[in-house]
Amino acid sequence: MKLKTHTLGCKVNQYETEYLREGLASIGWQDTAEGEAADLCVVNTCTVTAEGDSKSRQVIRRLARENPSAKLVVMGCYATRAPEEVKALPGVTEVLTDKRELPDLLGRFGVTDIPTGVTGIGTRKRAYVKVQDGCLLRCSFCIIPSVRPNLASRPLEEIVNEVENLVAHGRREIVLTGIHLGHYGVDFNRENLRDKSAWVRLSDLLRRLAEIPGDFRLRLSSIEATEVTHELIDVMAENPQKVCPHLHLSMQSGSDGVLRRMRRRWGSRRFLDRCHLLRERLDRPAITTDVIVGFPGETDAEFEETLAACREAGFSKIHAFPFSRRRGTPAWDMPHQIEKHVKQERMQRLAELEAELRDDYYRSLTGMPLRVLVEGRVGEDRYVGSSCRYAPVELSATGNPLAQFVDVIAGPVASGQIEGMEPRRN
Repeated sequence: MKLKTHTLGCKVNQYETEYLREGLASIGWQDTAEGEAADLCVVNTCTVTAEGDSKSRQVIRRLARENPSAKLVVMGCYATRAPEEVKALPGVTEVLTDKRELPDLLGRFGVTDIPTGVTGIGTRKRAYVKVQDGCLLRCSFCIIPSVRPNLASRPLEEIVNEVENLVAHGRREIVLTGIHLGHYGVDFNRENLRDKSAWVRLSDLLRRLAEIPGDFRLRLSSIEATEVTHELIDVMAENPQKVCPHLHLSMQSGSDGVLRRMRRRWGSRRFLDRCHLLRERLDRPAITTDVIVGFPGETDAEFEETLAACREAGFSKIHAFPFSRRRGTPAWDMPHQIEKHVKQERMQRLAELEAELRDDYYRSLTGMPLRVLVEGRVGEDRYVGSSCRYAPVELSATGNPLAQFVDVIAGPVASGQIEGMEPRRN
């Protein structure tokens, strides 16, 4: 029995595909080799943008064409948002509209021992662990709360057991992810309003995971700045060898006017104050972000405010996106839509600023010890990897350091990456 999977979109989708793949592997399903036909194809779709829908349809059509005898199961946010549209695509045999039905899907394929998480079987050394699902926010540009509206946190000990298993299988980096990561535990706590001693928060989970023995590190995926609590920062500061000094804080815009139209919950000053607090409490943390360029009504002055906020925050990476209208969101028909050429010009200016800020941050690390997870080979005894501070590092090493940690000293910066120098020996 041969299986082929394709995942679009976020880290949560990647985790959910892996969960399904491992469940099927437990009863004998095998991944297809290159060019080999599959008996079952699974597409995990994305609907964040119209482009996500389009790419999902392209993948579904291609797999149906290349695997005409296969069952084709489609899941993910596009399948949830437009199940009838997906069902009408060529070759689709089943549409899964709710990820909570994944155990039932495995059962229909004959899996009797339904997994509670992923095991880490495989060759990759980085693992995503989904700790919660659902988002309650109503940002005016985002469709996701309508397709993942239900807050659902996983039990803390279940996550601990999963991470222990992943570490035992050699995973070196564990990335905690969720649709709204900072809301981990909110649903539990609502059930215990009168007993705050029973509350559990993201900081509690991170502290418990940091206590797990082994040579691995923890990283948080995207989180809202206001949800980076003092308690969370305390855990990061107290466990520098286990918790990566890197946070991805979703800013979206540095203009208070744009943030109000986006229906974000705070202004730029509060966001920047949280960045300053992180730099006060942690040793040169990496702060990365998302920015939407050309939101409806964004003036030249408001875009300049975003550039100024990026400078003040000192981001090491900016994921910039031109605003894409999403039917079903309030921003779809907002007045004063920005022309494409204006978005392109602003994207270019932001890219230039990002390169400047990135190199400034990388140079600030010069002489600092960095622990690098080696991920690829670029020449004889030359390798590249990701540092704990989410900076790419190129280094020299003998033997086979792939998928292992290598300790280096941050050296010169060139072509958007750091040269890793061998530590001095006494």
